[in-house]
Amino acid sequence: MSAPAPTPASAQAAPASPQAAPATDAEPETAPAPTAAQLLDFVTRSAADAELIASLPLDPEGRTWLRLEGPGGSEAWLIGWPPGTGTGWHDHAESIGAFATAAGTLKENSLAARIPTSAWKSLELAEDLDRERVLAAGEGRAFGQHHVHEVLNESTAQHAVSVHAYYPPLPLIRRYSRTGPVLRLEDVEQPEDWQ
Repeated sequence: MSAPAPTPASAQAAPASPQAAPATDAEPETAPAPTAAQLLDFVTRSAADAELIASLPLDPEGRTWLRLEGPGGSEAWLIGWPPGTGTGWHDHAESIGAFATAAGTLKENSLAARIPTSAWKSLELAEDLDRERVLAAGEGRAFGQHHVHEVLNESTAQHAVSVHAYYPPLPLIRRYSRTGPVLRLEDVEQPEDWQ
């Protein structure tokens, strides 16, 4: 199944008029939830859309973003990364996700193990859990639930741009600090904090 073409949320098509579809008593069909592979396909195709990428205003001081229509009810974002910016360590709770670099290069640091989702404030991580990926323009990756990572634009001169998608839409984001092997829960953000 192919995901729909990305469009900015502000450019959504108007809903069909009530006369466009005959009235029925049948329950509306629910589309199946998108898979991580479908999210990856969506973000990769979106990252290759030069017109979409050019629509994002870039700010030299801070990250910029534009909400997109993701496949199957997913939450999707086009994000601009000035040189030297990053997310800090975080996870996306129960959502699966994918992201692809459209311009520049992004680095992802991640943990190769799922961590407990509650009942802790700090954890000492075992050795050999750290993973590092460098994603140049056109490259992407998908991830599962409770994936802990940070994404960075380590360039000192070039903006990076990326496309991200999550399903279900993000219920929360947990933010962490990290000192050596110690991961500490610092904050839990709700959707109203970033939308």
